[in-house]
Amino acid sequence: MAPKSKEKSKTSTSQPPPAIEDLFTSLNNHIQGSEFEEAVKVADKVLSIVPTDEDAIRCKVVALIKDDKIDDYLIKDVKINGALSVINSFQKLPIDLGFHKAYCLYRLNKLDEALVCLKGLERDSETLLLESQILYRLGKADACVDVCQKLSKSKIESLEINLVAALITAGKASQVPKALEGLKIKPTSTYDLAYNTACSLIENNNYADAEQLLLTAKRIGQETLTEDDCSDEYIETELAPISVQLAYVQQVLGQTQESTSSYIDIIKRNLADEPSLAVAVNNLVASKGSKDISDGLRKFDRLKEKDSQNFQLSQELDAKLSQKNKEAIYANRVLLLLHANKMDQARELCAALPAMFPESVIPTLLQAAVLVRENKAAKAEELLGQCAEKFPEKSKLVLLARAQIAASASHPHVAAESLSKIPDIQHLPATVATIVALKERAGDNDGAAAVLDSAIKWWSNSMTESNKLSVLMPEAAAFKLRHGQEEEASRLYEEIVKNHNSTDALVGLVTTLARVNVEKAETYEKQLQPLPGLKAVDVDNLEKTSGAKPIEGGAASSSQEEVKKEKAKRKRKRKPKYPKGFDPANPGPPPDPERWLPRRERSSYRPKRKDKRAAQIRGSQGAVTKDKQEAAPSTSKSNQAASSKANAAAPSSKASKKKSRR
Repeated sequence: MAPKSKEKSKTSTSQPPPAIEDLFTSLNNHIQGSEFEEAVKVADKVLSIVPTDEDAIRCKVVALIKDDKIDDYLIKDVKINGALSVINSFQKLPIDLGFHKAYCLYRLNKLDEALVCLKGLERDSETLLLESQILYRLGKADACVDVCQKLSKSKIESLEINLVAALITAGKASQVPKALEGLKIKPTSTYDLAYNTACSLIENNNYADAEQLLLTAKRIGQETLTEDDCSDEYIETELAPISVQLAYVQQVLGQTQESTSSYIDIIKRNLADEPSLAVAVNNLVASKGSKDISDGLRKFDRLKEKDSQNFQLSQELDAKLSQKNKEAIYANRVLLLLHANKMDQARELCAALPAMFPESVIPTLLQAAVLVRENKAAKAEELLGQCAEKFPEKSKLVLLARAQIAASASHPHVAAESLSKIPDIQHLPATVATIVALKERAGDNDGAAAVLDSAIKWWSNSMTESNKLSVLMPEAAAFKLRHGQEEEASRLYEEIVKNHNSTDALVGLVTTLARVNVEKAETYEKQLQPLPGLKAVDVDNLEKTSGAKPIEGGAASSSQEEVKKEKAKRKRKRKPKYPKGFDPANPGPPPDPERWLPRRERSSYRPKRKDKRAAQIRGSQGAVTKDKQEAAPSTSKSNQAASSKANAAAPSSKASKKKSRR
């Protein structure tokens, strides 16, 4: 902000010293040259001469904001007031700094205070633009869209970028093309707008077009920033969100290897864009699932506050990430802790999540997961039931989780009750079949029949094209027949025959009526078409027979033999595999036929000769040893057995000699 030229002092009592004009000239030069630190020093000199000068105060506040010194900071252990403290120190003066204060509160992530501060200000374009950004950060996307639409007539730079982002957050991504047409702006006019438009395509599950638009946004950004003489590091940091989003699209499209390498590359580069780094870490951990749990926990630790013992995102990430992204990071952290069996940390983190995300059901689902791991299924069911009552519009996911937990814990009545409370799916055939099976398991057959009747009634009154009566009514009839309700079953079968002309239903009707009303069954039996190739059958003789017997050596056996012969013919002869370097034409000498026998059993085996010194004469001089015989080497098995027995007995004789010496 360039200050006004000073000719007269704001004070009415005395004239300013001559140096004041030079100070304002220097202040103006510093601001024009983006030398904000020097501008603050010059502004302090002006305020030391004229403490109430409005222009000097405004210049100092704006310079501090531009220098990112919103809050108080330290220089050599000396506390220096930031922009917000400077504004508060001049509150008593008749100077309107409300907009600057609201912006400082917004930058410090004190969003509610910032919104209150804006209420008393004039509703000009700057105020409305700041209000839209605050509402967007608060997650009030609908209100943000309304404010952006009010600003559409005013020519504000990059308004379309905020409008598209607000529409996506409000769940109105399908309205983005129409909004851009109304503003007469192409999605590829800037790389920021192309990126946001690609995000709207992702919300609409149009991933292929989103990938192409993200590649275009990256190219436009590279060209634009290069023309502006930006450094490579700055360009890489500025385009980091596009790279992360492109990797996410590749991950969804099944290009796992490309997306994983992109995430790892972004994390290794350690970019200055903390939010993009956090999203890359989260997506990489999510893609790996339960693999490399310890590595995933270490990566998440990079995102937390350094001084915090518990897991808590850093202040910068907490201020810049959306609620949806923060919730995903905390949820994945809890899941990793569960996989790592660190129950205490998971329980502690889950306890803090409801206060962070009071309007979300995800914290409750995570708490239920922890309870299930602790074998407290009943408590988890109770917790999810309370959450479904508290958030009825978000209860579908909660009730499905409750039904799954209850079914796994052998609580079929709780599971059936949970599914029955979901109006979107309670009449679909799959849901009806599940509820009926659960009620049957719980022994409530009447309740199961009531579910079937309710579903049939609902589909009878519905005007949808894909009517499911043809699926539900036969199943309901079979259920009633299975549980002894023949009259109800026959009524359903009769209705199916009249409305859908089903042969299977006619067979079921005849079979069911045969138990209740034989005459009526015979009437419907006449509508059955005769089987082809079956002319006349004597039922009485057929009932007296003992049944069909297999014929030995008949056509069936002969056909089987033919099939076996054909299979034998189909077998192709494979060439034998020879060892490496073997020539079949010159095989050489034949292999030894005894090569697989143990050595002792081969004809060429020769046992080792005994040591003659083992039979040395011991005892008094002149003594003669008995059994002085040496067996000649022999290949016969009997001789081998005898020698083995002799060898086996030798140790025992030595032992007896040793004992005698003692």
